[in-house]
Amino acid sequence: MLNFKRRLLLAAVVGAMTTAMSVAQAQSTFKILVGFPPGGGTDAIARVLAEKLKDQLGQNVVVENKAGAGGQIAAQTLKASAADGHTLFLTHDHTISILPQVVKNPGFDPAQDFVPVAGFATFVNALAVSSGTPAKTMNEYVAVVKAQGSKGTVGVPAPASVPEFLVKVIGEKYKLDLVAAPYRGSAPMMADMLGNQIAAGVASVPDFIENHKAGKVRIVAVLGGSRQPALPEVPTLAELGLSGFEDVPYYGLFAPAGTPKVVIERLGEAVAKVLALPEVRDRLSGMGLTVQYMNAQQLGQRERAYTQTWARIIKASGFVAQ
Repeated sequence: MLNFKRRLLLAAVVGAMTTAMSVAQAQSTFKILVGFPPGGGTDAIARVLAEKLKDQLGQNVVVENKAGAGGQIAAQTLKASAADGHTLFLTHDHTISILPQVVKNPGFDPAQDFVPVAGFATFVNALAVSSGTPAKTMNEYVAVVKAQGSKGTVGVPAPASVPEFLVKVIGEKYKLDLVAAPYRGSAPMMADMLGNQIAAGVASVPDFIENHKAGKVRIVAVLGGSRQPALPEVPTLAELGLSGFEDVPYYGLFAPAGTPKVVIERLGEAVAKVLALPEVRDRLSGMGLTVQYMNAQQLGQRERAYTQTWARIIKASGFVAQ
């Protein structure tokens, strides 16, 4: 009987220790939320950073894809997370600066629910055509669409996004009847482009660049004030006569509101050290990013400025929040 009680006590102790270890392991793991499916540009960027942040933080860093609604699901997940710095949201401009302006009830307010942690890059959007399209330049693409009655469909990674607005602007510029086809992220859009199910797409350079280098799609124009170092042969839309889109979007990490300042500073310092690694800078630059560290305050300023820029463009377009 005594031995039986001892076995029960031992089992209870082991169970308690296992539970405690599981809790400790969960608390020591950092989670980076990504609002788009695996395989896209944002997912690839998150995995590059997660790999090196693990070394800087001395703890596990995992990427968790919460795809859907242009990052809205991931943003809502961040809002509901504990404000202890262990759950971060890696995103670009769309979810933070654009989505709250085009969706009536997104389920989060960036100004109230999130705090900036660190920015790490800027990038530009681009127009690319599939390999099944004979066009090799922007003018050739325009000619192809005009030969089809001036009607064309252009894929975009999310509805009511900067790429969707750009499709409209490009159509107006070249007098084309272009229709944006929204996807749930760049990965499924790219799959349709690679399968020649759709002739063109507008997304970020990181979304296109690997397939562009492989000759599977062709980037024919980029935004921004200057040509991209990773794509020196590709002209800007400004060079082609379409100006007003020189303000470039950003990538950054955000935490739930209420996360202690000391935690934010520690995370920001870790990001800065990761970006200082030559292999990280080379990998991100190769993806078409301009690596640029921004501390929490600088990221907040960048986000507000970009939001204001697109607030004017969205208002001028006549778009009504859905």
